[in-house]
Amino acid sequence: MLTSLSIQNLALVESLKWNINAGLTAITGETGAGKSVIIGALKLITGERADKTMIRTQEDKASINGVFELENSAEIDHVLEDAGIPTCEDGMLFLRRIISQKGSKQFINDEPCTLASMKKLGSLLMDLHGPHDHQSLFSNERQLSLLDRYAGNQKILSDYKTLWQDYSRYRREYEEFLESEMLSADELELYRFQLQEIQEANLENEDIHRLEASYQRAQNATTLTHTAHQLTALLGEEDSVIDKLNELVKHARDLSELDASIEDELAPVESSLIELQEVENSLRLYLDRLDTDPQSYAELEERINQIESLKRKYGGNIEEVLLHAQRVEKKLNQTEEREHLLAEFQANLEKKETTLKKSATMLTKKRQRAAPILAKEITTHLQDLGFRQAVFDLELSTAETLTPAGLETIEFTFGPNPGEPSKPLKQIASSGEMSRVLLALKSSLAEHDEMPLLVFDEIDANVGGEIAASVGNKMKALSAKRQVMAITHFPQVAAIAPTHMLVSKQTESGRTTSTITALKDETRVQELVRMLGSNGSQAEALAKSMLEAT
Repeated sequence: MLTSLSIQNLALVESLKWNINAGLTAITGETGAGKSVIIGALKLITGERADKTMIRTQEDKASINGVFELENSAEIDHVLEDAGIPTCEDGMLFLRRIISQKGSKQFINDEPCTLASMKKLGSLLMDLHGPHDHQSLFSNERQLSLLDRYAGNQKILSDYKTLWQDYSRYRREYEEFLESEMLSADELELYRFQLQEIQEANLENEDIHRLEASYQRAQNATTLTHTAHQLTALLGEEDSVIDKLNELVKHARDLSELDASIEDELAPVESSLIELQEVENSLRLYLDRLDTDPQSYAELEERINQIESLKRKYGGNIEEVLLHAQRVEKKLNQTEEREHLLAEFQANLEKKETTLKKSATMLTKKRQRAAPILAKEITTHLQDLGFRQAVFDLELSTAETLTPAGLETIEFTFGPNPGEPSKPLKQIASSGEMSRVLLALKSSLAEHDEMPLLVFDEIDANVGGEIAASVGNKMKALSAKRQVMAITHFPQVAAIAPTHMLVSKQTESGRTTSTITALKDETRVQELVRMLGSNGSQAEALAKSMLEAT
């Protein structure tokens, strides 16, 4: 359950901290008082996208904190582990959302997380139903999902979807293989030539940078040789730099022998001689290494041209050329082994399809058993909600082919009035009727749904006063197993709830602020009087009798 919710600077709320009770909580207040802020805060900590316009005027940021205390956090912990977030300690889950002018940040158990992770977690924590949320019931996919939840098909359905994904991927590969035409004789000849040309070039172990450096040296061999000879002559021939340095060294030694104090200053002269002698030796070795053979240069040039030609034909670099060779080789292999591969594809596909159909058949059997039972339960709840002779049915039809959801499609049909044929839910115009259908469905799924928090946002709108009490009783029955919040304008619903919270707004110093307050005793009576739309002792007596009746 959600044990606490705190809001800072969100819309009309400046600062709100709410310690929330278990069971059914009714939230009331005048239109525009700020009840929608509560819903907005709940949506934000369960992963809905934020808008900076939600930040309270003149403030830099808004924040929402929610704390859930979970009896069984195993499924939640699994999601957290997958996201790399610390798991719940003693079943405690902490959610935080911060909205600023620069964007939004979200935290789970004090760890930064992605919005997708928070949304995925939120789908396991809260189920919110508003006046227009019943539109989701029009979706046949959603209807089938609800039946599966009632039938306890989660494990079978998960296994089926894994098999479906594998089957679909393999089928795509098979279809792509079928669509790939046999290579013509000309194409075969061309691909074989290309593959041979690349393979004979033996590019796998080629160091292109080393090759290009060798080619550049060979290309400039004459200039390099001439320059190196000139350097060697300057260093080592008669009257060369080294000769003069030898003379310098001799004079330096003579001077040092006469005056030892100058020895350190003259030491670099001798080290310079040694270094230049090493340079001369290196240059002579370099001249020995230089390859001025025209044949070697021609071979390097031919190799460079060969590689450049392949790059122009098959890719901008050696890696692309080799990848082209792999693709060509694969096409050749597929063509040459097509019949064998085709038979293998077909056998594997048939095997996967057989396994998938077995799994789908298991789903079908459980759905067929559960559908009439669920329909009967929903009908019973609808009768409690004022549809005394209503007919509700779940019509299963066999799909033409296997689908991601199995072997059947579904249609929820509803006949609220005797003598009139049942129609698909999407053909029912009354939102009041649809709200009650939604509540009946939720009531039927209560035993099979582990959602910690259910929020009903004015789903009792557009229903009559006598039906509102039935709606409230259904919500209270749901709250025996789940925490339920109901935002309502009906006193019949508010009176039934063990906890009654009032959202109100006040204006002070030109600023409007919304607050939430727990109502008890006389304050609760006065709020019910307001909701009844009349004043005086009769309204007050009616409000008190409504509370006593619960």
